[in-house]
Amino acid sequence: MEQELVIKLEKVDVFQGENLVISNVNILVNQGEFVYLIGKTGSGKSSLLKILYGELPLSKGSGWVAGYSLNNLKNKEIPFLRRKLGIVFQDFQLLQDRSVSGNLKFVMKATGWKDEEQIKLRIADVLEKVGLGGKGDKKTFQLSGGEQQRVAIARALINKPEIILADEPTGNLDPDTSAEIMGLMQNIAKSGSAVLFATHDYLLYQKFPARTIKCENGKITDSKALAV
Repeated sequence: MEQELVIKLEKVDVFQGENLVISNVNILVNQGEFVYLIGKTGSGKSSLLKILYGELPLSKGSGWVAGYSLNNLKNKEIPFLRRKLGIVFQDFQLLQDRSVSGNLKFVMKATGWKDEEQIKLRIADVLEKVGLGGKGDKKTFQLSGGEQQRVAIARALINKPEIILADEPTGNLDPDTSAEIMGLMQNIAKSGSAVLFATHDYLLYQKFPARTIKCENGKITDSKALAV
C-alpha cells in the first residue's frame, strides 16, 4: 500500500525575524517516516519546525502539513492543525503543579475530550506506550529528566497525531537516556506517525541511522534525495 504524504514544502524560504536563514526548501515526508533535521544552533531548524506548526507564517513558497495548506492558514485553523501534530520540546514544558495524568488530561480537555472513561483509558494507553505505566499519579517534579521527556512524548501522542515534531528532545538528557528516547521515537514512527526529529547530536544519528535533512549555509541537503 502506498504511503500517504503528510508534509510537503516547495520552494520555501525560512526567516528568523528579518533574516533569511534557509532558502528554497523542498521536503516531502511520508506517513510513518522517521527523519532527522540536523544543523548547528542558529541554522534554522527551530524556525522550520515553527512554520510546520503554524507559529511562524509561510511568507515564500508553498507548504502543506497534515491536510492543511500553510499558505492560506487562518488563525482559527491553527488549533485544528495542531491537533494533528504532536510537538516535543527540549525543556519538556510540563505543568509542575500537576500529576503526570493531570498534564495529559489538561491537553485532552483543551482539545475537546469530554468522556471521563475514555480520557482515563487513553491516558493509561499512552503512558504504557512510553514506558510510564503506573506512574500517572506522580507529580512531574518527582520524575527524572528522561521520565519527564517521556511524559512530554505521551502528551504529544495523546490525540493520535499524524506527525510528531521534536525540537532537540534529547538536548537536556544524558547519552543513555537519549538513546532510550530515540528508540521510543523510532517505535512511534513504526506505529504510523511521521517523526521529524531536530537535533545537533552527531553521535545520536550515527547510532540510530535514518534519513537526514541537513540545514547548513542557508541550504537544505536531504540524504534521501542524494540516495536516489
